[in-house]
Amino acid sequence: MSNDLMNHFNKLANSDDFFNSFGRSFFNSWSNELRSLKSDIKETDKDYVIKIDMPGVDKKDIALNFKDDVLTVDAKRDSFDDESDSKGDMIASERDYGTYSRSYRLPKVDGKKITAKYEDGVLTVTLPKTKEEIDKNHSIDIQ
Repeated sequence: MSNDLMNHFNKLANSDDFFNSFGRSFFNSWSNELRSLKSDIKETDKDYVIKIDMPGVDKKDIALNFKDDVLTVDAKRDSFDDESDSKGDMIASERDYGTYSRSYRLPKVDGKKITAKYEDGVLTVTLPKTKEEIDKNHSIDIQ
Protein backbone atom coordinates (compact mmCIF):
# COMPACT_ATOMS: atom_id res chain seq x y z
CA MET A 1 0.00 0.00 0.00
CA SER A 2 2.72 2.51 0.91
CA ASN A 3 4.59 1.72 -2.32
CA ASP A 4 1.42 2.40 -4.33
CA LEU A 5 0.91 5.67 -2.52
CA MET A 6 4.54 6.67 -3.09
CA ASN A 7 4.34 5.78 -6.79
CA HIS A 8 1.13 7.81 -7.11
CA PHE A 9 2.79 10.79 -5.43
CA ASN A 10 5.85 10.47 -7.67
CA LYS A 11 3.63 10.52 -10.78
CA LEU A 12 1.88 13.62 -9.50
CA ALA A 13 5.12 15.33 -8.54
CA ASN A 14 6.61 14.68 -11.96
CA SER A 15 3.59 15.82 -13.96
CA ASP A 16 3.06 19.37 -15.18
CA ASP A 17 -0.47 19.35 -13.75
CA PHE A 18 0.91 18.88 -10.25
CA PHE A 19 2.99 22.06 -10.41
CA ASN A 20 0.33 24.04 -12.26
CA SER A 21 -2.36 23.45 -9.65
CA PHE A 22 -1.91 21.67 -6.33
CA GLY A 23 1.88 21.82 -6.41
CA ARG A 24 1.94 25.57 -6.75
CA SER A 25 -0.43 26.12 -3.83
CA PHE A 26 1.43 23.53 -1.75
CA PHE A 27 4.78 25.19 -2.31
CA ASN A 28 3.32 28.68 -1.84
CA SER A 29 1.89 27.69 1.54
CA TRP A 30 5.25 26.16 2.43
CA SER A 31 6.90 29.42 1.38
CA ASN A 32 4.51 31.37 3.63
CA GLU A 33 5.63 29.19 6.52
CA LEU A 34 9.15 30.51 5.95
CA ARG A 35 7.78 34.04 6.39
CA SER A 36 7.16 33.54 10.09
CA LEU A 37 9.43 35.26 12.58
CA LYS A 38 12.19 32.77 13.34
CA SER A 39 13.47 32.99 16.88
CA ASP A 40 15.69 31.53 19.57
CA ILE A 41 14.59 31.57 23.22
CA LYS A 42 17.05 31.20 26.06
CA GLU A 43 16.00 30.82 29.70
CA THR A 44 18.18 31.46 32.73
CA ASP A 45 17.36 31.70 36.44
CA LYS A 46 16.97 35.48 36.03
CA ASP A 47 15.31 35.99 32.66
CA TYR A 48 14.23 34.90 29.20
CA VAL A 49 16.08 36.21 26.15
CA ILE A 50 14.41 36.00 22.76
CA LYS A 51 16.32 36.72 19.54
CA ILE A 52 14.14 37.17 16.47
CA ASP A 53 15.45 37.45 12.92
CA MET A 54 13.77 40.40 11.20
CA PRO A 55 15.97 41.29 8.20
CA GLY A 56 14.81 44.27 6.18
CA VAL A 57 12.36 45.48 8.83
CA ASP A 58 12.72 49.08 9.99
CA LYS A 59 12.77 49.51 13.77
CA LYS A 60 9.86 51.96 13.60
CA ASP A 61 7.74 49.18 12.05
CA ILE A 62 8.11 46.83 15.04
CA ALA A 63 5.66 46.83 17.96
CA LEU A 64 5.99 44.83 21.19
CA ASN A 65 3.29 44.28 23.77
CA PHE A 66 3.19 42.19 26.94
CA LYS A 67 -0.20 41.18 28.34
CA ASP A 68 -1.34 38.23 30.47
CA ASP A 69 2.05 36.47 30.29
CA VAL A 70 2.15 36.74 26.48
CA LEU A 71 4.72 38.76 24.54
CA THR A 72 3.38 39.73 21.11
CA VAL A 73 5.69 40.92 18.36
CA ASP A 74 4.14 42.66 15.35
CA ALA A 75 6.17 43.88 12.40
CA LYS A 76 5.71 45.26 8.93
CA ARG A 77 8.08 45.17 5.99
CA ASP A 78 7.19 47.56 3.20
CA SER A 79 7.15 46.46 -0.41
CA PHE A 80 10.25 46.94 -2.51
CA ASP A 81 11.08 47.51 -6.17
CA ASP A 82 11.83 44.25 -7.92
CA GLU A 83 14.68 43.90 -10.38
CA SER A 84 12.57 42.84 -13.38
CA ASP A 85 13.52 44.12 -16.80
CA SER A 86 11.03 45.75 -19.20
CA LYS A 87 9.68 42.30 -20.18
CA GLY A 88 9.07 41.38 -16.56
CA ASP A 89 11.83 38.76 -16.63
CA MET A 90 12.84 37.61 -13.18
CA ILE A 91 14.35 34.23 -12.40
CA ALA A 92 13.28 34.19 -8.75
CA SER A 93 11.72 36.50 -6.19
CA GLU A 94 11.85 35.18 -2.64
CA ARG A 95 11.94 38.35 -0.54
CA ASP A 96 8.72 38.82 1.39
CA TYR A 97 6.95 41.93 2.49
CA GLY A 98 3.81 42.50 4.48
CA THR A 99 2.85 42.10 8.13
CA TYR A 100 4.20 39.56 10.57
CA SER A 101 3.12 38.58 14.06
CA ARG A 102 4.27 36.10 16.66
CA SER A 103 3.34 35.48 20.31
CA TYR A 104 5.33 33.88 23.11
CA ARG A 105 3.83 32.69 26.41
CA LEU A 106 6.34 33.33 29.18
CA PRO A 107 5.20 33.01 32.80
CA LYS A 108 6.32 35.08 35.78
CA VAL A 109 7.82 37.99 33.85
CA ASP A 110 8.27 41.47 35.30
CA GLY A 111 6.70 43.26 32.36
CA LYS A 112 7.79 46.72 33.49
CA LYS A 113 11.44 45.71 33.23
CA ILE A 114 11.32 44.16 29.74
CA THR A 115 13.95 45.61 27.40
CA ALA A 116 14.33 45.32 23.65
CA LYS A 117 17.13 46.12 21.24
CA TYR A 118 17.12 45.98 17.43
CA GLU A 119 20.48 45.65 15.70
CA ASP A 120 21.61 44.22 12.35
CA GLY A 121 18.17 42.78 11.58
CA VAL A 122 17.89 40.93 14.91
CA LEU A 123 15.45 41.93 17.65
CA THR A 124 16.64 40.91 21.12
CA VAL A 125 14.04 41.02 23.89
CA THR A 126 15.05 40.44 27.51
CA LEU A 127 12.24 39.54 29.90
CA PRO A 128 13.31 39.52 33.58
CA LYS A 129 11.61 36.93 35.76
CA THR A 130 9.77 37.71 38.98
CA LYS A 131 8.38 35.60 41.78
CA GLU A 132 5.52 37.91 42.64
CA GLU A 133 2.34 38.76 40.77
CA ILE A 134 2.47 42.17 39.09
CA ASP A 135 0.64 44.14 36.42
CA LYS A 136 0.73 42.09 33.22
CA ASN A 137 -0.33 44.63 30.61
CA HIS A 138 1.84 47.27 28.90
CA SER A 139 3.85 48.19 25.79
CA ILE A 140 7.63 47.92 25.41
CA ASP A 141 9.93 50.52 23.83
CA ILE A 142 12.68 49.34 21.48
CA GLN A 143 16.15 50.86 21.88
